[in-house]
This record gives sequence, C-alpha cells and structure tokens, in this order.
Amino acid sequence: MRTLIYGMNLSLDGYIADPGGDIDWSEPSDELFQWWLDRERAVGLFLYGRGLWETMSSYWPTGDRQPGATPAQIEFARNWRDTPKVVFSSTIERVEGNARLFAGDAVAEIARLRAGDGEPLRVGGARLGHAALRAGLVDEFEIVTHPVLVGGGAPFFTTLDGWVNLDLVETRTFPGGVVLSRYLTRR
Repeated sequence: MRTLIYGMNLSLDGYIADPGGDIDWSEPSDELFQWWLDRERAVGLFLYGRGLWETMSSYWPTGDRQPGATPAQIEFARNWRDTPKVVFSSTIERVEGNARLFAGDAVAEIARLRAGDGEPLRVGGARLGHAALRAGLVDEFEIVTHPVLVGGGAPFFTTLDGWVNLDLVETRTFPGGVVLSRYLTRR
C-alpha cells in the first residue's frame, strides 16, 4: 500500500489562503523551499484539486525558465513536470503535460491509487484533502505553519466525524518563525 501525504503551508489560524485567495504570506525562504523540494522528489504521484492545479500549472511548467529562478526552483519545476499528476475536477475540460483528468468519485479513485504499490502519493488542495481525510485515507500530514493570522479563507482542516490520533515524527523551525510539523496517522 502506498502512503498518502496531505501537506500544505498554513497560516497560524489554520488557513491555506486568505478570504481573497491570496497566499503571498506563505512565500518560502530558500531553506524551506529546499525542504519542500526534497519532500516532493520522494512523491510518485501528485493528486490535485482544481484550485491547486490551476495555481501550480500556471507557473511551474516554465518555472525553471523564469528570470531569477534559483537552483532549487529550477529543480522543483523539472521535478513537478516529470512527476505524474491526477487532477480531480468536473469543471476542467482538459489538462496538459504529465497529468490526467479524473471527473468521477475522487475518494474511490484515491483509495484505488493508494491500495497499489509504489512511491508515496501527495494530495493537494483543501477540498480534495478534506475528502481524503474524512474517508480515513491520509497516512501523513506535513503542516508548515507561517506566523500570520489571515482571519478566514480556505481552511486546511474541516469538521471531522471523530478523532484522528497522530504521532509527531518531525518538527523544525525555518527562518521567519515558520514551523514544520510532520505527523503520522495512528492506525
């Protein structure tokens, strides 16, 4: 069985974007960006909801050719292009690059993909992540908390039907007071 990882940048009050969809407050330091790159290299398949797909696909296909791109950003862009992706959406008509579109039951498809052998899967996007979490499919959380309160927006966590017990496996502080916490789901 593959490991399913749900992780994103969060504000201290638990949002991945502010009420207007702005994520500028989560701009990573070079050190944090390198940490994300190292984690992404270990992932065998990215699972994206529509919103995160639109954000990522608007920049990373050519991120390595942008003026001022750092070596880590160049490598991130190349890794992003090379890693297969499944985009879960009933409103997007097509996706390009190393991605396929899936418009059916997202939870059933994530469970099917997770049941196979291979490298870890990373689920991204609040709604898709919530669906996987509510279905009990998330094995690991990677939460990068930024020292800002945005007061509302897209929450990382949603209301659950019950407890989810976690084991802390890593914590690390990055420049600017950004804190990484990695947790495994206790099964």
